[in-house]
Amino acid sequence: MQKLHGIVAAGHPETARAGLKMLELGGNAFDAAVASMLAACVAEPGLTSLAGGGFLLAHTDTNQNILFDFFTQTPRTKRPKSQVNFYPVDVNFGGSIQEFHIGLGSMAVPGVAAGVFHVHRTLGTLPLRVVAEPAIHLARNGVEINRFQAYTLEQILQSILLTSPEGRQIYAPRDTILKAGERLVMTDWAKTLAGLLEAGVREFYEGEIAEKLVGDCREGGGYLTREDLKNYRVIERNPLCINYRGKQILTNPPPSSGGTLIGFALELLSEVDLAGVEFGSARHLKLLAAVMKLTNEARRHGFDDRLHDDDIAGVFLSEENCRPYQSQLRDAVNKWGSTTHISVLDSDGNAASVTTSNGEGSGYIIPGTGIMVNNMLGEEDLNPHGFHNWPEDVRISSMMAPTMILDGTRLEMVMGSGGSNRIRTAILQAISNHLDFGMSVGEAVESPRVHWESDRFDLEPGFDRAAVEQIRGAIAGEIRQWRERNMFFGGVHAAIARPDGTLSGAGDIRRDGASLAI
Repeated sequence: MQKLHGIVAAGHPETARAGLKMLELGGNAFDAAVASMLAACVAEPGLTSLAGGGFLLAHTDTNQNILFDFFTQTPRTKRPKSQVNFYPVDVNFGGSIQEFHIGLGSMAVPGVAAGVFHVHRTLGTLPLRVVAEPAIHLARNGVEINRFQAYTLEQILQSILLTSPEGRQIYAPRDTILKAGERLVMTDWAKTLAGLLEAGVREFYEGEIAEKLVGDCREGGGYLTREDLKNYRVIERNPLCINYRGKQILTNPPPSSGGTLIGFALELLSEVDLAGVEFGSARHLKLLAAVMKLTNEARRHGFDDRLHDDDIAGVFLSEENCRPYQSQLRDAVNKWGSTTHISVLDSDGNAASVTTSNGEGSGYIIPGTGIMVNNMLGEEDLNPHGFHNWPEDVRISSMMAPTMILDGTRLEMVMGSGGSNRIRTAILQAISNHLDFGMSVGEAVESPRVHWESDRFDLEPGFDRAAVEQIRGAIAGEIRQWRERNMFFGGVHAAIARPDGTLSGAGDIRRDGASLAI
């Protein structure tokens, strides 16, 4: 196999192509990741935005590991609910309907713009104007809407994207939402990014852009203030490290919850010898259902309420806390007889795993910028204490969990996923597929998935029908088998580095993902 200089796996070919261009120009994995982040705002506009939030997990060629947290922040002050512009919309995934809330009152302090500049300044090597050029070119000249983006825009997010005149101008320039094969052009967005390259990112948080956003919130029913934007900062954290099957799993630490919940599920799985278990068998499906169910139970008992406590991950993943759930799992075994992700590797040993999201979008586009602001205060998953009950001025917890697998100090795999509350179960299964069942990166990503939530076990097509029938009655909950693979089950984009230095990757077919190499 030919040795590659680098690989990018992402949710859209243009997203991956922007990163690959940086590797061709001699940039490193972090230049590529930043270029892909920016391009995704144009190629995957229903999933991410400069006014969204995200995380980038970095592994450098000197074995340094950093988690860059540029997720959204809650506002510093509240206003009476009667003055808040905040209302529900239903999002239909084809087999499941979720309710989200949008409006000016759904917007949290954005972080992606700050994250782009911070990560590049810290680890990038190419000039930022070079790194941003593919995204600006895409926005000016347009990107062709593919099948998945057409599905996202028309079937899922249309009511949000077309809320404002600015949104209709971008996404329905001829009075109907853009279809597959048509071109999405974001001229204002291109001008805005070019302006930020000249003026610096503080223009977004303290300049004219900030004034427009804050003014509309003040007059129209949003929470965001000048102080919220001015005081936003990117946080560098130590990644959460989990040992599993002799490997080290690096992922997102608290106050985000996804990485720790993946760690808890892996602690449970480590109690089971999967050597004699066939993938997709009734025993395997029962095991996944039990692990996901027990993880949800553990989450409800002392985790969500303590996400900002010191060493909550250590306490939650401790032997004392895991032991009762491991015991339940052993007993069970004995009885059985609208987010995106980018993974980048370069040949020097640098790696970036970056997940960004705009939620579903608030429906509000900052005038003259083409940038839709997030609706993180309107996502039920991110507001476990109820809407408008968030603590002021704290980093919002997220399921997003950019993840890496290390074999000693050698980087083995980079992965992550979009998918709201399904992120953690999608990543869990990709890890297990690779480490427990010896699957290639493509097989680990493409194999059918399951998800347990609210006493319901969702299964993608592809599992043996007899195995599915065997678990009916053995699982205390509804079993629902989907007719086709769906973005509901996440979008894992992954890359792997083999011991001989060769690289390979996979973009998730559920989201028309792509993997490109040089």
